[in-house]
Amino acid sequence: MRTVLRRPDFRLLFGALLASMAAESILLLALAIWVKDLTGSDGLAGATIFAIIAPMTLAPLVGWVVDRYRRRPFFVAANLGTAMLLTPLFAVRDRADVWIIYVVAALYGLSYLTLSATLSGLIRQLVPSELLADANGALQTVRQGLRLGGPLAGAVLYAAVGGWLLTTLAMVGFVTAAAVVGLLRVAETEPAAAALRWPAELGAGLRHLAGEPALRRALLGYGLGSLVMGFSESLIFAYVDQGLDRDAAFVGVLVTVQGVGGLVGGLLSPAVVRRVGEVGALAAGVTFFGPAALALAWPDLRLGVLALLLAGVSLPLTMVGLATLIQRRTPPRLLGRVAAASEALVSGPQACSIGAGALLVGVFDYRLLFVLVGVVTTAAGAWLWRGRRLSPPPGTPAGVPSPRRPHPAEHLTPDATRL
Repeated sequence: MRTVLRRPDFRLLFGALLASMAAESILLLALAIWVKDLTGSDGLAGATIFAIIAPMTLAPLVGWVVDRYRRRPFFVAANLGTAMLLTPLFAVRDRADVWIIYVVAALYGLSYLTLSATLSGLIRQLVPSELLADANGALQTVRQGLRLGGPLAGAVLYAAVGGWLLTTLAMVGFVTAAAVVGLLRVAETEPAAAALRWPAELGAGLRHLAGEPALRRALLGYGLGSLVMGFSESLIFAYVDQGLDRDAAFVGVLVTVQGVGGLVGGLLSPAVVRRVGEVGALAAGVTFFGPAALALAWPDLRLGVLALLLAGVSLPLTMVGLATLIQRRTPPRLLGRVAAASEALVSGPQACSIGAGALLVGVFDYRLLFVLVGVVTTAAGAWLWRGRRLSPPPGTPAGVPSPRRPHPAEHLTPDATRL
């Protein structure tokens, strides 16, 4: 990672994202706590998270908009827009104003999808292909680090002062990110005019994902694992309560342990990508979640700590493997649509999984459900591992040539071709 951090342009982007990710980490949990405080309802608080995820259905439209503009100015504008959309939160006073939080949460979800799609293209422009894994790994390491203290800090600040301070700090973070990225000097050309009618342009990202063998396998395998990974969000409470016989607050300790594993995974992920390729890194991440879940079926704290460390390591491996694969296998003019579509295809199953887990834990023994999670994720990881040669490590020839023909809208350039 030191190599990519020596690049002045990436260091500038890194500093900007540090500000915006810090804002994100203190804001998300605080919105749900705010609703809980105003209404007293766990269900309404949980609906805040659903409001953030719901805009994922607009991924094709968001990606199409992103691909129509130059990355740097669009990223600046999107950060400023995110700061502005938070301003209605200053009007929240009592239960009657909860709808404002939901509207802001939904708009923030739309903004998050937009920023993610734009960032993928911006990194691809700033960083050479051989350093993409290092760049994504550095950002994941910071994200995991912020998860250690960000949500807790947000909850403490809300309890001490109220939502207005969290809103102010989040706005400052996004404005800072916009200002810093505005200092970047990136040579960008205006995106080419659309080659097809707009309905076909909207679906171009999904067609690319379906037609590129490595991306298709990555999203199918990860999507299968995501269908059960979200169960753990509810199962961990049953593990602490029924298995360890501890108070629910002890979940915070275990989340911190998982965050430590996330830091380790973020630091290791570039080396794993260089060793086994992007699909191989993704496979390792999904597979690691399997034994972690199986271990949690046995209520022993020492085993649980090891399991959560392993689960923490798995997340950055999956994120870095998938993000790097998308950036390397997608033509620049499609990158916004492909990144947005992949985000939706991953987040959708996860959202359904979280909801299903909340229902199933009230019906079945949590240990049985952890076993199910372990078996499914291990199987998904093994299937992904079998396809690792679709994205060999950088510098080695591809083991399986792609039969896919370029889409007329892609206008492939030598720099955009697959490895």
